[in-house]
Amino acid sequence: MESCGFVELGYAKADTTRSARQGAGEVIYGEGKTASQIAGICRSLVDAGQSRVLVTRLDAEKAGHVACMLADCDLDIEYHAEARLGVIGGMPEPDGDGFVLIAAAGTSDIFVAEEAALTAEFLGNKVHRLYDVGVAGIHRLLSFEEELRSARVIVAVAGMEGALPSVVGGLVSCPVIAVPTSVGYGASFGGVTALLAMLNSCASGVSVVNIDNGFGAGYQASLINHLGSRDA
Repeated sequence: MESCGFVELGYAKADTTRSARQGAGEVIYGEGKTASQIAGICRSLVDAGQSRVLVTRLDAEKAGHVACMLADCDLDIEYHAEARLGVIGGMPEPDGDGFVLIAAAGTSDIFVAEEAALTAEFLGNKVHRLYDVGVAGIHRLLSFEEELRSARVIVAVAGMEGALPSVVGGLVSCPVIAVPTSVGYGASFGGVTALLAMLNSCASGVSVVNIDNGFGAGYQASLINHLGSRDA
């Protein structure tokens, strides 16, 4: 059924026209899928002309199985363990309007920050990273104020009480995408405390994605960073 815009695989309908509709090809959410299913979807997308494929929420063991299956059809998948991402076809040259800045409050938040950063790079963005710049030592963040003000869009990643996006939002004029993480002690409720703090931010221009959703933040940041180039 490829003529209908998808390939019927039984367990999935691989979307072969998403790039034409949305500007980016289908991304595979790996969690809950078997290695065989992931490999099958990857093959279908590549066969349909999608030169690069991103697989999110892919654990290391499953990534190894996927790599073996894809090797049989001469496809390579590059695995990024920290972000739990797999990439087929490599990263493109950046073609956005400026750069996306990924700011993570703590080292424990890097697994989500890297998902956002690599997603943005996969979608054609230059990415700057600022890690371990949380409010517990706010001088660390403020020492990068010039870089913060130069960004086209900022993704601010934080767990615990989730204060970082509000602080960043009060310093810059660009959009800020807040990402709550599940990092924190009991009363953080697996990221709900940070999520509610970000939703209630008093800083203007702060939007919020779901808990641990680095992919969603990176994708949205890419859309913002390409607005000018797509209008040109």
